[in-house]
Amino acid sequence: MLGVTPDTEVVKPARTQAERTAAMRTKLLDAAVDSLVDLGYARTTTQGIARRAGVSRGAQLHHFPTKESLVVAAVEHLVDKRLQEILAAEVDAGRGVEVLADAFSGPLFYAALELWVAARTDPALYEATVPLERKVNDALRRGSAAVFGDRFDADAIELTIELVRGLAVSALFRTPEAEQSLRARLLPVWESKVETS
Repeated sequence: MLGVTPDTEVVKPARTQAERTAAMRTKLLDAAVDSLVDLGYARTTTQGIARRAGVSRGAQLHHFPTKESLVVAAVEHLVDKRLQEILAAEVDAGRGVEVLADAFSGPLFYAALELWVAARTDPALYEATVPLERKVNDALRRGSAAVFGDRFDADAIELTIELVRGLAVSALFRTPEAEQSLRARLLPVWESKVETS
């Protein structure tokens, strides 16, 4: 059979150890966030996270020896991703408060909320969470300053962050429609009160 060539197998280059480690950590971090959102902190276990990630318990323990280290790293992973998205987005100056309020929603917010509540009575988790919260607050202030420019002073930015965080917590008890209506009514009022120009 002239002219016929056997099928050739395409060989992918082997991943480096660093690439395999990063992929394993990402699987574990994503599974930890999913578990926090689905089950809450109290019912999240390292065994359950390993199962969700499709990895062995030994692999999970190698990368994250404690539940606290795993869930805090998972939330930090999401925080970094979310902040990159927010800072990379082109934001209409008139929607700054809305964009900030949107940052306090979805899986990141619910996972962080689980950590905050659990950290209140868990000293090890509290100690692990404090540096993460500092990082988040610093990044929120920097990002907000970039979005608001000179329209908001530093105090107005800090108060706005606290306002939208509080709205996000109380939103747990509102329907999405009621939350949208409340935000549409209150956020412009707030913005008009704190805007410097």
